[in-house]
Amino acid sequence: MKSLFTCLLTLLSLSVFSQKNINLNVVDELDFEITTKVDSTIVTTELDTISPLDIKAQNWDHTVYNPFKDEVVIFPIQLKFKDSTYASPINKDKVITSRYGWRRGRAHKGIDIDLVTGDSLFAMFDGIVRMSRYSRGHGKTVVLRHFNGLETVYAHLSRYGVKENDTIKKGQYIGKGGVSGNARGSHLHLVINYKGVAINPEYLFQFDASNSIRAKEIWVTQQWTRAYVHNSRRQSKIIPLLTEAEAVASLKKQKKIYVVKRGDTLSRISRRNNVSIAAICKTNAISKHSVIKPGQKLVLEL
Repeated sequence: MKSLFTCLLTLLSLSVFSQKNINLNVVDELDFEITTKVDSTIVTTELDTISPLDIKAQNWDHTVYNPFKDEVVIFPIQLKFKDSTYASPINKDKVITSRYGWRRGRAHKGIDIDLVTGDSLFAMFDGIVRMSRYSRGHGKTVVLRHFNGLETVYAHLSRYGVKENDTIKKGQYIGKGGVSGNARGSHLHLVINYKGVAINPEYLFQFDASNSIRAKEIWVTQQWTRAYVHNSRRQSKIIPLLTEAEAVASLKKQKKIYVVKRGDTLSRISRRNNVSIAAICKTNAISKHSVIKPGQKLVLEL
């Protein structure tokens, strides 16, 4: 009898131990599955939030310099930059030989940076090559489209270093400078476009050793897209607009009456008041060859 009781007790113990092990195994498996599901959800969420802008979705044309001719740009516009600096387009001091503005009776819609033919050129920002081919006037040209809507144009090259549709990193080699197209001497003609509209590059960037962007979020008004209100021989007075309110307020131009003094010329009035000759002529319905006389009143828009 005692032997039978011992046998029954042993069987019962084995049964309980076995059930405990089974329960432990089930719990372990559930814990693993839950953890896996949570991890999977987190990873999926993170991937979904990183949705790169498809900058090739619209107006992606390799054959024309400006594929935005049918676009209407409403100003002011806000531009955003990921970094506070850009990569210098050349590997030396940036000497500007001609600025954005009115030049020899025509609009100069970029800046000219001095270089020697064969100097390497580099992308200012990450982007994709929209155009890498010969363009009338600009000669051998590379156009990079960037993820904030801007396009940077590098003109008068002597050699291409990239192909259309290439993905480019900030500071990557894109070609060599030269004198192709309608150029007077070797230089880089750098243009900053937004949907086909040229913006004064010096309003956005400081072209010195700092390679700095004036603001990571900046508002652009039409004042900075109209070459005739700037002088290609000198830098315009630049006050970055950091809010929409500032941009709207700046649209209200201040006018003043200037009384012509003895010895005054349009050039002298332009320099002293930081207003281009073209702007003075347009506001007052005169030509740059008009004779101005002492006592004559001119309207200046500042």
